[in-house]
Amino acid sequence: MDERDVRLLKAIADLGTGSPEALHEETEIPVSTIHYRLNNLRDSGVIENDLYDFDHEALGLGVTVLVEVLADYECSHEEFAERLLDIEGVTEAFFTMGETDFVVIARLSSSDTVERLISEFEAIEGVERTNSTFTISTLRDESRAPATYELDTLIEELTD
Repeated sequence: MDERDVRLLKAIADLGTGSPEALHEETEIPVSTIHYRLNNLRDSGVIENDLYDFDHEALGLGVTVLVEVLADYECSHEEFAERLLDIEGVTEAFFTMGETDFVVIARLSSSDTVERLISEFEAIEGVERTNSTFTISTLRDESRAPATYELDTLIEELTD
């Protein structure tokens, strides 16, 4: 990855779009070069998809719950995680080190649905205990990590 690739990724993160025209306006990289580089970034797996982002609050899924899951399971952590991910509303799950085995993030429609979520977690064989935290407000919900960096830092840390 070179500086132009990093500039494109930063622009995508900042603008929230992969539109070659918008990226050209932001970076001054020629549109034909942008097409070529975006294809290469997709082929190498750096760009995974072209999904639209949602405002979960406006959508009606504005209750965010962070759940720590402490578990004792016989299968692999990947297999156990699949059981957690099968629960409706779970948007992210992380396998962690330390006392907590997994941290799960769920987006729910109301505080009433939290009881359902926790009940479903606790019904999974191997879940010993959960610890839930409701968020009061979202301070940052950025799925594009480059948006949280300065361009110079990204260039320094990511280019060959």
